Amino acid sequence: MSTVIEDVIARKVFNIRGEETVEVDVITTSGFGRASAPSGESRGKAEVVYYPPGGVDEAIKKVEELIAPELIGLNADHQEEIDKTLHEIDNSTDFRVIGGNTAFAVSLASAEAAANSYGMPLFQYLGGYVVRELPYPLGNVISGGRHAYGKTPDIQEFLALPYGAESFIEAAIANVKIHRKAKEILKSRDKLFCGGRSDEGAWIANTTNQEAMEIMAKACEEVTNEMGFKCGFGVDIAASSLWNPETRKYVYEREGKERDPGEQLEFIRQLIDSYNLVYVEDPFQEEDYESFSELTRKVKNCLICGDDIFVTNSDRLSYGIKMHAANAVIIKVNQVGTLTDALETIETAKRAGYVPVVAHRSGDTCDWHIAHLAVAFKCPIIKTGIVGGGRIAKINELIRVEEFLDDRAKMAELQIT
Repeated sequence: MSTVIEDVIARKVFNIRGEETVEVDVITTSGFGRASAPSGESRGKAEVVYYPPGGVDEAIKKVEELIAPELIGLNADHQEEIDKTLHEIDNSTDFRVIGGNTAFAVSLASAEAAANSYGMPLFQYLGGYVVRELPYPLGNVISGGRHAYGKTPDIQEFLALPYGAESFIEAAIANVKIHRKAKEILKSRDKLFCGGRSDEGAWIANTTNQEAMEIMAKACEEVTNEMGFKCGFGVDIAASSLWNPETRKYVYEREGKERDPGEQLEFIRQLIDSYNLVYVEDPFQEEDYESFSELTRKVKNCLICGDDIFVTNSDRLSYGIKMHAANAVIIKVNQVGTLTDALETIETAKRAGYVPVVAHRSGDTCDWHIAHLAVAFKCPIIKTGIVGGGRIAKINELIRVEEFLDDRAKMAELQIT
């Protein structure tokens, strides 16, 4: 069984928005791996640079001229060496030379090629034979902010989290039911509702923040009663997209309100208390560690999760940990470039008691690797939508993983209440 890399091939493909992205094949003596890179609509300022100045075409040239010659002959199962080589080829702090998405696709395809060479599923190759915990799916039900258009909520995402489920398939079914019930409620409230959906498959509707919260509360309550286990919900405020640095206020255009950091904190606290939210992502702009810390200290039984503030960067997370800012962290491998970098952040999070949440991007592809990463690295939540091709690819893959594990499978440990 040989994992020696014989070839690295890059091509241009499209994500679910029809945007160009890069896909990479890694071929070993006895295996094959393929990965494609996603794209986020709202991005943290500290994320790595997606592509070199020439875009996807230039990224493909970098693979052909710089990356492939260096990786051919290496062992695909030497992940740290491969990822270190990518850093050395790029020789910048943010992958501006070869592109973070290029590094992402090469890194993930190499891991898949190694797993395939050994005849193992990726989650088992990365996590070992002992891994058996499935993550709870966190799914976007109603979209607003930068993920929607027209008269939609200012808050970017209203998310379902069926944290009481005893199996992944039950959790996935619960999220689908919540998604459908939300549609029914939206139709009953607005006869002009046309069933439009965002990139993440969530409903786009003429509704306010408060109305969307009420819809989520009602849908989750009904599904909780129907399924016999607790289905909670949360929000992704995406506060950096609301922040006006000149006035130093959060601008809620649909509400016609502006909130300074203190008012924003009180607003989020009221949402958590009024609707028993179990999850709040990016409640403050990406440099406001102090407000993250204060909110985390003041609320109970709710995950305060950082995305733009941490961008899967171990150094930024370490600073947040010192500040006691948040208690959960979004993990998006393409924010930081390589699998090794992302794993370092996950391990940093776990040592501090933070909950790692493996997540998709709004402009995703049908690539399924993050489903395996969530299982391999024992991340108790995966944020990956509910419906739509790029979302269902991950959900269905986790259903297959659960079936593969059979009676060994169990849901991850997740403390909400």
